[in-house]
Amino acid sequence: MKTLIVYRTTHGCTERIAREIGTRIGGKVDYADLKQKKLPAVKEYDRIIVGGSIHAGQIQHKVKEFCAENRELLLGKELGLFICCMYEGDVARKQLQDAFPADLLAHAKSILTAGGSVNLEKMNFLERFAVKKMAHLDQSMDHTDMVAVERFARKMDRAFIPMMLFV
Repeated sequence: MKTLIVYRTTHGCTERIAREIGTRIGGKVDYADLKQKKLPAVKEYDRIIVGGSIHAGQIQHKVKEFCAENRELLLGKELGLFICCMYEGDVARKQLQDAFPADLLAHAKSILTAGGSVNLEKMNFLERFAVKKMAHLDQSMDHTDMVAVERFARKMDRAFIPMMLFV
């Protein structure tokens, strides 16, 4: 199976999660950062995984744009969706629901809220100031959920074999 993992990362957390997923699933895996101008031909892949990070309650515009432009194609593929965010539970689930269109979420084979990280060293002055002020953080932190990443990858790799229903 040929997989394309499409993502947009701001400070590196989403890229790290995308690559972790890629190492845990079978078949050929290619990566496409939506920051790049030229993307591979999405139609050539069997499975598409789309991810982004949440900032001020919103996923990056490039991720929303990619989903809108490729909606019909994504609905015809095996699909996985994920976000990186600093929240857990109901807040994280709400951010995931707000990040992707409802029809893509319903179609997705697996969805993931991967937790997140704050890397103050990779932020510019204004970003650091805002994070320190709003989140009351004075040091970098990592709350990524690798157990959830593993579950997501296993579910994406699981094959559906109709004949197994009759055994």
